[in-house]
Amino acid sequence: MVHALLADKANRLFVVLAGCFIANALLAEMIGVKLFQLETALGVAKADFTLLGQPHLSFILSVGVLPWPLVFILTDVINDYYGVRGVRFLTLLTAGIIAFAFLVLFLAIAMPPDRGWWIGSGMAHGVPDMQAAFANIFGQSMNIIIGSITAFIIGQLVDAFIFRRIKRVTGDDRIWLRATGSTLASQLIDSVVVTYLAFWVLRDMPFPLATALVITAYTYKLVVAVLATPLIYLAHALIERYLGREKAHAMRADALRLAAEQ
Repeated sequence: MVHALLADKANRLFVVLAGCFIANALLAEMIGVKLFQLETALGVAKADFTLLGQPHLSFILSVGVLPWPLVFILTDVINDYYGVRGVRFLTLLTAGIIAFAFLVLFLAIAMPPDRGWWIGSGMAHGVPDMQAAFANIFGQSMNIIIGSITAFIIGQLVDAFIFRRIKRVTGDDRIWLRATGSTLASQLIDSVVVTYLAFWVLRDMPFPLATALVITAYTYKLVVAVLATPLIYLAHALIERYLGREKAHAMRADALRLAAEQ
């Protein structure tokens, strides 16, 4: 049975896409506690602007945004070949895996540390207490896990819904429209939900500042979504080469038929 399943190229492709999807989503959640200065990373002058009464704003982003565009690209590719049911299944599975990962992290932090060699092993690198460092880095993620998982589920389901709606109108044409359009809408939802829930509701951040952060983060995501559009076409070309033109078109046609029925 297992050999028969893995012998089918479409099944193997789904496993690969699902693995990449889950890995990137989990990585984004794990590393998201670090903030970075976008302008410095790009080697340009730091922005300094006022938005909604909040002065001296710039593009300070979570490093979690680095792998996140791949999640939305994979969402659109999976939607095109396996339909909204495939996206919904992977979204709920990934949310469960993320929740489990943070449960394990919580238990790991709670475990009594070795007070011998390990606790001071990072002294030479400026880390006098390894347990404090471990708890501080991974513990920060616990503060936004509810908002993050909520934003992830809502954003993914909205992406799949809008993708399906556009595909009903355009058919199998205009890949750029359904991919970019669905991503821009879902990224807005994701930015709004995670920022407001994680910082305004749970961390008492001032509403104007939270809103300013939503706008700057979404501006970045909007630009990345547009720039990443060619990657959708590249993914389609690679999948068509792997599956064969006839098989790839048949899968997209089937996904389109199911989208029209739902």
